[in-house]
Amino acid sequence: MILGIESSCDETSIAVVKNNQVLSNVVSSQLLHQEYGGVVPEFASREHMKNINKVMDQALEKADVDFSAINGIAVTRGPGLMGALLVGLSFAKGLSLASGKPLIGVNHIEGHIMANFLDHDDIQYPFLCLLVSGGHTMIVEVEEHGSYKLIGQSVDDAAGEAFDKGGKILHLTYPAGPIIDKIAKKGDRKFHYFPRAEIKNREYGFSFSGLKTSLYYLVKNKGRQWAKDNMDDICASYQEAIVDALKNKFFKAAQEYNIQRLVLAGGVAANSRLRETFKKQADKLGLKIYFPSLEFCTDNAAMIARAGLEDYRKDNYSSLDLQAIPNLKL
Repeated sequence: MILGIESSCDETSIAVVKNNQVLSNVVSSQLLHQEYGGVVPEFASREHMKNINKVMDQALEKADVDFSAINGIAVTRGPGLMGALLVGLSFAKGLSLASGKPLIGVNHIEGHIMANFLDHDDIQYPFLCLLVSGGHTMIVEVEEHGSYKLIGQSVDDAAGEAFDKGGKILHLTYPAGPIIDKIAKKGDRKFHYFPRAEIKNREYGFSFSGLKTSLYYLVKNKGRQWAKDNMDDICASYQEAIVDALKNKFFKAAQEYNIQRLVLAGGVAANSRLRETFKKQADKLGLKIYFPSLEFCTDNAAMIARAGLEDYRKDNYSSLDLQAIPNLKL
């Protein structure tokens, strides 16, 4: 039974996971960042400090277990915001030191990948993973737990960042991804053609900064009132450009590397148009595709606990001098 702790950005989350069973997964989201249009690192750290004890109590109560029953403590060590990471890491170290229970440092990106096992314990290695979130867009060949080959990634904005920056241009509230997804359902995906960037010498590289710029100048040239009047269609077209770019490169990589099992991970994996498009394409090519449930797409501690469980089974523990690494690589 693993206690998971996640505090890499603006969600304070603690979970209890027993093998593949999620006994509790409490997530406290920091809504105060909405008025700033993005996460303010200092505020995030303060909110984590304010909430973490309460979230811990809720997680144990919901799981109906005593802390003494916990076998290991898994905590995000990076990547993420330094101050936010330190709150969770310090809390985990304190629990480990006081209880003698092993500490397990977890890579946040690995946590997103392993989240799929919470819903699908039949996934077999190797598989190809598309990780799409606010901070990352990458195609990873997962040979086994702990063994990863990076095939391609974004050279600038991540897909989730493209949604949020697009939302800011359209005067939508933060985070904009779920809002654009909802509005786009009523729109025409062919209303406006946004660019799908190709990067020289990077067959599987992604670029979304040009897409954001294209939206900016469209709204600037047509006017704010025009944007309001055509919001459904603009959102549908903009979202389609992101989904299309992700689909084309991901499935091309799957075919080139001859990988039959596909996995999605990260907050953008909750996007309904992306899930619909990817399922249709996978079926067309005869490939097996797995999606995490919506609860495990965005940042949460259950995925950290599940990744930590793999290390616990191998006795791969961390020492108390474990450091937070904001730019930790997979």
